[in-house]
Parts: sequence; structure tokens; C-alpha cells
Amino acid sequence: MPHADPVNWQPISEMPLIASMIDGALDDTRDHIETLTEARTRPHLLDDATIDRVERVHNEQRLEEQNRQLRAVTVNVLSLAHELRQGTIDRIAETSDAELGLQALLGNSPITRR
Repeated sequence: MPHADPVNWQPISEMPLIASMIDGALDDTRDHIETLTEARTRPHLLDDATIDRVERVHNEQRLEEQNRQLRAVTVNVLSLAHELRQGTIDRIAETSDAELGLQALLGNSPITRR
């Protein structure tokens, strides 16, 4: 089981860089597949150290698990953003005074909701 490295949080502004790094890793991995597939007919040209290095690099990437986690938290963020949009100051400003008054009387005031 791989050890858990500490999380190195990055600001959302770094998303293009992170996406570029993932794209690069994907391209490199595809290149490795092509190279290793070609080596199938001549495995004697490789040594154990090369195979060890391939296994180590690809075991350490753990991108599949990280991407699964990223998808899960991204869905959560988008869900929360959608929920919060319903009570933003813009939604309140769009609501008539009569509707706001009625909501306050019914205990549904968006300003006092918790």
C-alpha cells in the first residue's frame, strides 16, 4: 500500500498548470505503453532495473485515485455553489419587498436562514 504524502494545496489559479501536468503525465504514460508493447517481442533487451523504474514511476503517480477524489470534491463544490446561488444578495435584490416581507412572516427569510 502506498504511503500517504502530505497534501500540497494549490490555489485555484494554478489549475491550468495542474491540468498541464496531468496532460503531460498522460502523454508520457501513453509513450511508455507504446515502448513496452514494442518490447514484448524482445524483452531480453530490457533489464530488471528498467522494469523496476517503470513500476516505481507508475505506482507513485496514483493519478487515478487522485482524479477520483478530485471529481468527488469538484461535484461537492459545484453543488454547494448551486445551493448558495439561491440566497445570494443578487437573488434577494431581485425579490420584491412584498415577497421578502411574506418570507419573513413565514420564517423563510433568506437573510436569517441558517
